[in-house]
Amino acid sequence: QVQLVESGGGLVQPGGSLRLSCAASGFTIGDAYMKWVRQVPGKELEWVASAGAGGLTIYADSVKGRFTISKDNAKSTLYLQMNSLKPEDTAVYYCAKGDARGQGTQVTVSS
Repeated sequence: QVQLVESGGGLVQPGGSLRLSCAASGFTIGDAYMKWVRQVPGKELEWVASAGAGGLTIYADSVKGRFTISKDNAKSTLYLQMNSLKPEDTAVYYCAKGDARGQGTQVTVSS
């Protein structure tokens, strides 16, 4: 079955960078449509970025130009490189494939 395990979150100052990883198993990520979403407690889930087959990537306007989604097919891992982080990026970040999501990783941007 599909399993997704996120890692790489933490506390970072505004303007800093983090790279999130999502180790995937139970399917081949190369052709899969996968995404990163995030959630602040008490708020709805927010879509961040998606990666499909053939290198297709799309981003929410709020992160465009700052975040980069990528896949390493050999490692079966999805990444989210986050640069120029802002306090409003603070959230629990999840990778997802269809209805499946991992346990999430906390990202806190604060001075």
